[in-house]
Amino acid sequence: MPLPTPLQELTDPRFTHRGLRLFLKRDDLIHPDLIGNKWRKLVPNLEAAAGRPILTFGGAYSNHLRATATAGRLLGLPTVGVVRGQELADLPLNPSLAHCAANGMRLHFVDRSTYRHKADPDTLAAIRRAAGAEDAHVVPEGGSNPLAVQGCRALGEELRGHADVVAVACGTGGTLAGLAAGLAPEQRALGVPVLKGGFLDAEIRALQDLTFGGLRGSWTLDHRFHFGGYARTTPELHAFADDFEARHDVPVERLYVAKMLYGLVALAQEGAFANGTTVVAVITGHPFP
Repeated sequence: MPLPTPLQELTDPRFTHRGLRLFLKRDDLIHPDLIGNKWRKLVPNLEAAAGRPILTFGGAYSNHLRATATAGRLLGLPTVGVVRGQELADLPLNPSLAHCAANGMRLHFVDRSTYRHKADPDTLAAIRRAAGAEDAHVVPEGGSNPLAVQGCRALGEELRGHADVVAVACGTGGTLAGLAAGLAPEQRALGVPVLKGGFLDAEIRALQDLTFGGLRGSWTLDHRFHFGGYARTTPELHAFADDFEARHDVPVERLYVAKMLYGLVALAQEGAFANGTTVVAVITGHPFP
């Protein structure tokens, strides 16, 4: 799928009855195996690696680890995944980690205390030595660094002139940081965090500062739709996603996309968008089998 990815308009009475237009930005169609914001974030990092192995981080169900492993297979690059939780090393691999291994990623498990301090230079050096990856290009958890933010800036640029509000689910904030920077001044980005904690505002500001030397674009976060935190779902969320799929024949990934879409419907019902507003929802991935 060449970029830019398509915009798909939906007819949904929850929006049309309030004078709103809803479009989906189908980044889930970028590539059958390496999709959405993961493609946009990883490609600049893979180019920077210049053929060296990639070392990155994630939990047992990390979309980012799966995407990095897939990218390594497609491009012939060795990948090392540092996985949170030493106790997992002695257990059978779950489907997510099995996918990583099947795509050639070498998994290195670390205890949770070490993982929390992975950004400390001495801790990172020790992890790299233990993993036999001292020459690797390091990509942070979730893939969000200045290279990734620059990669996601193109997403905003593709949406100039097509929306008033652009919504995206947020994990580590890199996609929103780049998206907002790429939009036109009259547009705004809305982030729906899928983790609890309220820490993303500062993270996104820091990412934009590192990447651009200061804040860029108009963006806000709505922290109400995490459904218990990362990788947490509820029967209500699954019912919503099932209904959305039935209405529009679009597969809905549950850990990110469903929470963002649920938030948009709730905001529309609250009257958060003025009559005549065009809303674009970025579909960053498809359901994992």
